[in-house]
This record gives sequence, C-alpha cells and structure tokens, in this order.
Amino acid sequence: MTEMGKGQELYKKAKLLIPGGTMLLSKRPEMFLPDYWPSYFSKAKGCSVWDLEGNKLTDMSIMGIGTNLLGYGDSDVDAAVLETIKKGNMSTLNCPEEVFLAEKLIEINPWADMVRFARTGGEAISIAIRIARAASGKDKVAVCGYHGWHDWYLSANHNNEDNLSSHLLSGLSTSGVPYDLKGTVFPFKYNDFEELLSVINNNEVGVIIMEVVRSIRPVNDFLKKIRKLASERGIVLIFDECTTGFRETFGGIYKKYDVEPDMIMYGKAIGNGYALTAVVGIREVMEAAQKTFISSTFWTERIGPSAALATLTKMEKIKSWELVTEIGKKMREGWQKLADENGLKILISGIPSLSKYDFDSKFSLEYKTLISQEMLKKGFLASNNFYASICHNELNLQMYFESLNEVYALISRCEKGDLNINDILKGPVCHSGFERLN
Repeated sequence: MTEMGKGQELYKKAKLLIPGGTMLLSKRPEMFLPDYWPSYFSKAKGCSVWDLEGNKLTDMSIMGIGTNLLGYGDSDVDAAVLETIKKGNMSTLNCPEEVFLAEKLIEINPWADMVRFARTGGEAISIAIRIARAASGKDKVAVCGYHGWHDWYLSANHNNEDNLSSHLLSGLSTSGVPYDLKGTVFPFKYNDFEELLSVINNNEVGVIIMEVVRSIRPVNDFLKKIRKLASERGIVLIFDECTTGFRETFGGIYKKYDVEPDMIMYGKAIGNGYALTAVVGIREVMEAAQKTFISSTFWTERIGPSAALATLTKMEKIKSWELVTEIGKKMREGWQKLADENGLKILISGIPSLSKYDFDSKFSLEYKTLISQEMLKKGFLASNNFYASICHNELNLQMYFESLNEVYALISRCEKGDLNINDILKGPVCHSGFERLN
C-alpha cells in the first residue's frame, strides 16, 4: 500500500471542488484510512462494493451508513423503482404512493394519525421540531442523542463549547449558527432522568426529542418516566428513530419498551438506500403543521415512496429485523472471542445490528486505522463498527474473522510493546469526529 488508487486521486480533486470533500462526514476517507481509503464505488450489490479499479470488496463496515438493511441493489426494491421511472417520477400532480405509504406507517404505528414525508434525516427531524414547537407554543427543546446538522440542534453548543460531544460527535462547530439561538436547546444524558427533570424545571421546554436507544439500553423505566413527565407538563415527546427504525421490530425500537411518543421519525433503512424519511405523529400535534410553512419541491418525487413501500413489504415478509439482529449478535460474539484470544480489551456498544467497539487503549484510534488498512488488503471494507444487512452470511463472517484475527495479533504485539503501531501504519491516523480538512 504505497500508491494512491483512482479513488484516492479523485478524492484529492474533490477536496478542491467540494468543501469538506464529501457530502457526509461519515463517508470521509479520513474517518477510516486517510490517503488510502478507496473513497468511491463503481458498483454495489448484496454486501459487496467495487472500487473505481474494479476491485471487489466485502462491506463489513457501515453498509451505506445503515441505509441498506436489505443489502445493496435489492432486486425487489429496485424493480419497484424501475417501474416508477418508466411511468414517470415527477409531474404537476402528486404521487398516490405517498398516501399508501402514510397508511402503511400508521398501520405500523397504530397510536399515530398523520404523516409528513421528506428525503433526509436532518430534514425530517427539523420538520418534527418545527411542528412540535408550533403545537406546544414553546420554543425550547431538550435533546438526547444525535439529531443532525441544522441550526436548531447545533445551537446547543452555544450554551457550552462542546455540549453535544457525548451525543455521537465531538467538535461540532457553531460557525454560521446564529448566536441568538443560545439557550433554546438543552442536552441531557441518556438514562439520567434527574438531569432532564432539572432542564424541564428551569426552562420553558415545549419539546423533548431523543433517540430511543443508541449505545446503551434504558434502565429504571427511563423512557416511561419521560413519557409521564411530558404528558404532565404538556410537552411534545419525539422519538428519533432515523437510525434504529426497523432494526429490532417492524417499526420503531420503542415498541420493545411499552412506551409511545407523540411523534416519531424514520429514515435510513425505510427505503433501502433510496431517499425517503417520514415524520409520523398524533393528529393534535401533526395538524400544527397547517399553521407554519413546511414545503419543498423534491419531497413530492415518486421514487422514495415507491422504494419505501417495496422495502416495507419485503421486510414484513421475511422478518428482516430478526435476521439482522441475529447476524449482529454473531458479530459481537466474534469480536469478543478474538479479543479474548489475543489478550485485548474491547468495549462493545450499540444494538446488535448497529454494533461498534473501541479498544481500551491509549492507541485506540491508531488501532482502528490499522484495522481499515490491513483488512482492505484482504478485500474488506472494515473499521471498528458493523451495520448488519440480510446479505451478510456465515461465509462472510468466517472469512472476516479469519482476517481480523491476524490484525488483532498485530495489535496484541503492539500492546505488549513488541511492535510500534506508528511503524506499521502507512499513513495518518483516522479522525475521531468533526475536523477541518487541509
């Protein structure tokens, strides 16, 4: 690994033409293997990705950032999309699929009455916040989790320089975010009900938005306490399931905890790689959308709803959430087994189908970089996380673990002092969060 390939060369050009190099922070090569990550794909199918030089790589990392639960290029979903393209994707009139999809989402979430659609997670979340503020009549929001890039969310870092550092990403800059928004958003830690109660008692909060689960599970009836508090104080409760939706149930992971929100967002997996996000909620909250302006041309295109209907049909038929959960459990067991055999300490987090781990070492980032470097040589896109799809099979896991064991052996030697990790890495260490590119 001494020469840059076509992907790395194209990325060098991209950084001159596109601020930040890519449209999504999580897809920056610097998040994996600076200077050597393939960066671009020419084809994707199942759990395989082909780079610009035609090399086939098995994706054992983030599968399109969790969008492709059914795998890349699912034949049933693609067939529905191709049929839509033949008939026409856009017109002066509206597509009927959005009504059918709204019906299906209300069927999946029987407590809900109405639905609005968008095409990205950040849009859907911002729509939900606007509607919830309009419904509650209050501007201030309590947040727990990662909720996108919009001004309303990043303004939390005006209160404290890195208020959001424990909510997935550190170093999120407030440059360009109006300072007048300071004091409108207040983060609280997961499973810390007393902190949330303090936020509510000391501020005129009208909205609570949170991820139901990310790294850890709720304890001490955390979610039920929040539901009760929101109901008592007239606060709109929003569950952000853009990431977790359809990964442990047919719908939201909230179903496992016997608690219902006032609004919920779905994204990522709902269209299996095609752009569609949904805001689902109770009528008395959702109708507040009628008294505020929320509108966008490409929310009316037809491909997203068509893909989502086909995706939901297949998910329900094969119970995909059960399949990916089982695959994720096998991955976690394999990580732990290899770590134990190599005398390494790792900390595994997340739900099974969206798992990650960190090394309990001061060289954790260096080891993460080494994994991407060495596994790429062996034909894998890999890091320290794994987003399961139904296309990941036993052979994929077996070959992955055989290769990863060799990398863990190197890391073990580094931990013992027999090797220096900086002598093994061929380039810079990967980034850990938001960093400005040179």
